[in-house]
Amino acid sequence: QVQLVESGGGLVHVGGSLRLSCAASGRSFSTDVMGWFRQAPGKEREFVAASAPSGSSTHYADSVKGRFTISRDNAKNTVYLQMNSLKPEDTAVYYCAAGGSAIWYSRSSRSSTRRYDSWGQGTQVTVSS
Repeated sequence: QVQLVESGGGLVHVGGSLRLSCAASGRSFSTDVMGWFRQAPGKEREFVAASAPSGSSTHYADSVKGRFTISRDNAKNTVYLQMNSLKPEDTAVYYCAAGGSAIWYSRSSRSSTRRYDSWGQGTQVTVSS
């Protein structure tokens, strides 16, 4: 079982940037699908981005495509979310998640909260207008 700890959230103005980090424990990191999800007040948790175990393939929600980039450093057991051109609608608690490698081969699985096994505590991102 992997343990995940997010960091890097904060308060930024519209158009600004943040980089979120997620540090993972356990030797399974390099074989796990890693995902980022977010949840705004009163809304369901929604998919943001996911990375295949090697980091060579990625998947993004339409709402963040072209603005956010997920990457990973398997040697450091860390996954990142670079967030550029931030909008007020990006305001949410952002969660890092880990899932088994098999979920990568289904578009619906790798973007579903139900398919991830481990979750971080979340980090707040607030974009002010």
